[in-house]
Amino acid sequence: MSGQTNKGKFHLTATAASIGALVIWALGPNFIKYLTAYLDAWTQNLLRYSVACLFWLPFLAWTIRSGQLDKDVWRRAILPAGANVIMQSLWAAAFYYIDPAFMALLSKTSILWIAAFALIFFPDERALLGSMRFWLGLGLCIIGVTGVLYFKGDFVATGTTTGVLISLGCSAMWGVYTVAVRAAFRNVDSRSGFSVISIYTVAGLAVAALLFGDVRRCATLGPRQWMVVIVSAVLCIALAHVFYYAAIKRIGATIPSLIILAQPFAVFAISHFAFGESMNLAQLLSGIILLIGAALSIWAQTLLPADYSPAADRSS
Repeated sequence: MSGQTNKGKFHLTATAASIGALVIWALGPNFIKYLTAYLDAWTQNLLRYSVACLFWLPFLAWTIRSGQLDKDVWRRAILPAGANVIMQSLWAAAFYYIDPAFMALLSKTSILWIAAFALIFFPDERALLGSMRFWLGLGLCIIGVTGVLYFKGDFVATGTTTGVLISLGCSAMWGVYTVAVRAAFRNVDSRSGFSVISIYTVAGLAVAALLFGDVRRCATLGPRQWMVVIVSAVLCIALAHVFYYAAIKRIGATIPSLIILAQPFAVFAISHFAFGESMNLAQLLSGIILLIGAALSIWAQTLLPADYSPAADRSS
């Protein structure tokens, strides 16, 4: 993530890119929930990621042909791609048990895992240990997610419990993925890195779909379902990350990350009308506490070296 950031004034392009990523990522969980009626999680994952991979394939071919792609990227991408396969599998599977906004809120617990892994593996991030903002943020995250779960009326239901466990496992794997991406691609163009990772990810998801899914159900999809698969893949996987990284490159990571924190409530606004999802007042207040905690943790990143940039949020 090279290039100078422009943090001293309002930046229209970066702000538009951040809001664009927010809007697209608000659609993502709802697209996945819609497709649960037509495809199993394994097949849905394979189809959507295959489309995103094909979208970036011309760019990857151009970088290879022009000699701009570091050949070592193929080796470095193996670990992040492995984590991505597991994380994507868990991400899609959760929507077969719980609703989009609830899942989007739980996914914000990934900041706890990212912080823990980063503090272990990256010495330059240990400055956060001396930040009251950081500790207060983590504390509020824990209180918030506890409240979101505790005040959910059907939390003890088998399906809900399974969905919660899957979503929390997904958040943990997102922490692994984030740290792996940072370690592997610190000086690599994000588009090139994502292009290579997407190829490995599709290969892994293909194996999983053939072993555990029902790929034959692809033949039963109508035009509307195929449109959702293609649009969600191009927008939520292929393009949203580019918007987000474009914003980070121009104004740094903090402001775009804070904007994206509105995602669970944007998801809820759509899911409420599309799927009848509802949350009680105690859950909504707990969700706000969770997001405030995440915001404080992100704000604490101002203590880190100027060249630090966290990986994008997973909301596709």
